[in-house]
Amino acid sequence: MQKLIVTMKDVQRYKVLKDVIEKRLKGIDASQILGLSPVHISRLKAKLLKCGFEGILRKLPPSPPNKKISDNEIEEILKLRKELYYDFNIMHFTDKLHQIHKLPYCYESIRRILIRYNLHSPKKKRIIHRQRRRMPRAGMLVQMDSSQHFWLPLIEDKWWLIAMIDDATNEVPYARFFPKDTLFANMHVIRRFIEIKGVFMALYVDKASHFKTTRHGGIHYNVSQEQEETQIERALNELGINIIPANSPQAKGRIEVTFRLFQDRLIKEMRLAGIKNYEQANKFLLEEFLPWYNARYTHQAESSYMPLPKDKNLDLIFCIKKERIVNFDNTIQIYGQIIQIPPNDIRLSFAKAVVKVCLLEDKRIFVLYKGKVIAESKLSKNNKALKKDKEIEEFLSSREYINIGQRRAHKPAENHPWRKPFLFGRAIQKLTFQNSKKLTY
Repeated sequence: MQKLIVTMKDVQRYKVLKDVIEKRLKGIDASQILGLSPVHISRLKAKLLKCGFEGILRKLPPSPPNKKISDNEIEEILKLRKELYYDFNIMHFTDKLHQIHKLPYCYESIRRILIRYNLHSPKKKRIIHRQRRRMPRAGMLVQMDSSQHFWLPLIEDKWWLIAMIDDATNEVPYARFFPKDTLFANMHVIRRFIEIKGVFMALYVDKASHFKTTRHGGIHYNVSQEQEETQIERALNELGINIIPANSPQAKGRIEVTFRLFQDRLIKEMRLAGIKNYEQANKFLLEEFLPWYNARYTHQAESSYMPLPKDKNLDLIFCIKKERIVNFDNTIQIYGQIIQIPPNDIRLSFAKAVVKVCLLEDKRIFVLYKGKVIAESKLSKNNKALKKDKEIEEFLSSREYINIGQRRAHKPAENHPWRKPFLFGRAIQKLTFQNSKKLTY
């Protein structure tokens, strides 16, 4: 037999509803007395007429819930939280309980246990801003960004994580840690993305110096409104990829949210895996973390990626490419180094011909004439001009993100005039009174 709960509130509700049925009281007045809506009063009235007093009573569950957490399991959860997963958020902690420890309890149950035993303090809900709609097809827009962070606690220097994410599917096919956010580091990530997925339509990036030339003010800006394209812009144009500069970090919301997840989960997963250097971190990122992330957070969408054309050599695209005019002795100069162009089947002499010189990351040099390689060389290790260019690039690319929430407000000293507004005001009043007294005489 099912048990029923009878309280004083139920008795009061029964008396008021009985008066409504016997038309001694109106439904609106009953709703004000009981603090219920008129619609709910009509529901309770119908239940009382159909089932009697038992119809408005709450019923006890016939048996305890099937997934009631036992005391032993609660102790195990609390022990795991204190000893192993002390810095995990609740969702991450719940995932580990499901995957490793086979405790199939939901997020809310785990959250309530942690709150009950003072291992978690609930926070206010964040304001959710309106987001831009995803692209309808994969490969239409790819977002790219760099995140500087202390990824490994044993290494004091901040490293950069450079990643690319598809706007439609949320997939991150490739990402990598680098000690510095350089031109060749970004080129490496874009190249590996194209090798894995194919050629996409547009790249959404910030206005860093290796993506976009932005000079504001100065005589050069006033004379020449159109700035020269960067090496990455030139490389993407050769592949038919548009580059779109974002005006704020919030515009690249997809990859900003992904980096926030990486800074939380990736760091803790690497701690559990015992990662001690960035060589191991890159291997763990590519072989363990990114496959898990893509399986968990990727959306399905039709693909618009195009295969790389056979006539495109990525070595000669993702490089530093400069134009030179060949001297009368069939030589060119780049970074202070002279390169001799030998005669070949194309031309016996290349004097006054316009050629393109490609400098690769490993310091190999290729000289191109109408898309064909006519000379090869290698840059010397101690090239001063190249070192100077690298120093300039590192200076322009140096970005340090400031956490506004960690700024401390300036507190004036105890003897500062701002701390004595009352005395300062009394002095002014006294001076004004003396001046007015002199004027009356």
